Amino acid sequence: MECIECGEKIIGRSDKKFCNDACRNAYNNKQNKDSSNLMRNVNNKLRKNYRILNEINIDGKTKIPKSKLDGLGFDFNYFTNIKVYKNGSEYKFVYDHGL
Repeated sequence: MECIECGEKIIGRSDKKFCNDACRNAYNNKQNKDSSNLMRNVNNKLRKNYRILNEINIDGKTKIPKSKLDGLGFDFNYFTNIKVYKNGSEYKFVYDHGL
């Protein structure tokens, strides 16, 4: 059996896939990295939006004017989900913070 990362012969159990922890980590890091710049950029914008809301919305019920969020660099094009209520009102969320 050969290591699926470096190709070196593996000694030990027959179901072993890697020759050592470094190869296992290298393989998994390659598999788990953001597959493209687009994904990385979207995640960065979501993180920034979340940080802004998390710093301002300390008690979880703070009303914040849109102009203030704009001034802090909040990007209204990026959120994680939308909740539409029966009365037609719409809330956009960045993870657990609603707008």
